[in-house]
Amino acid sequence: MRCRSLFPSGCAAGRGIAVTLLINGTLMFLPATQASETDPQKATVWGLGVGITSSQKPYIDVDRDTSVLPLLHVENRYVKFFGTTLEAKLPVITLSETNTLHFGIVGRWDGAGYESDDSWMLEGMEKRKGGFWAGGKIEWQTSLLNMNADWTHDVSGNSKGQQLSLVLDRSWQIGDHLSITPRIGATWYDSKYVDYYYGIRSHEVRAGRPEYHGGAGIGAEAGLQSVYSFNTHHSLILDAQMSRFSSDVKDSPLVDRSSSHRLSLGYVYYF
Repeated sequence: MRCRSLFPSGCAAGRGIAVTLLINGTLMFLPATQASETDPQKATVWGLGVGITSSQKPYIDVDRDTSVLPLLHVENRYVKFFGTTLEAKLPVITLSETNTLHFGIVGRWDGAGYESDDSWMLEGMEKRKGGFWAGGKIEWQTSLLNMNADWTHDVSGNSKGQQLSLVLDRSWQIGDHLSITPRIGATWYDSKYVDYYYGIRSHEVRAGRPEYHGGAGIGAEAGLQSVYSFNTHHSLILDAQMSRFSSDVKDSPLVDRSSSHRLSLGYVYYF
């Protein structure tokens, strides 16, 4: 989405950011390419702001969640930190003037999970915790579109799961201040991830809540992100996304929906 566009091409004038959401409802803000007199490959970019997101987890009768997240953006040629994501940049391979490969090592906080008092359906369930995920990523940036793929593993050891995601996007510049970036993507979750967050263990069985062990599956997403840069200091971001869950998630007795929607709004001031 970076001008994660994942979404790397086409930015609004000044500075902007891209916003993306994991299928479980965890918000991550990721910086977009900068289009200003300050080159992040040669200097450090500093930004501070706030983001708000409204999302719905798939569990039965769990209230829609609205969260506020302070945003810190620090980026140079070696590292990038924004929101809940840290990336160590690796060397870039330039295939042509409009065709480059970008590599990185990423770490992020994933706020998936629930507590037993979140819903009557979850009463008696053990708490499912979020975790810290780490892995590798590759971005293929072209003049036609951008492709972002990453693999991450739950290094905190809560779910012990793995994810593999692929996102395609393209950005368009509208006037001097506005850019829009539609995207489509898919994420593969292994059986450990699905079983941890959507499974039901034998000691958690209740009437109407049978034992369930989920398998690996693929979820899909589609979204649209817009960035309005008033000038080189002020940027406003609006992002909407729909996520469709895999069959093993939808089949869980804890779940009563096949998809979810999320709306995010963010503001960043760059120094």
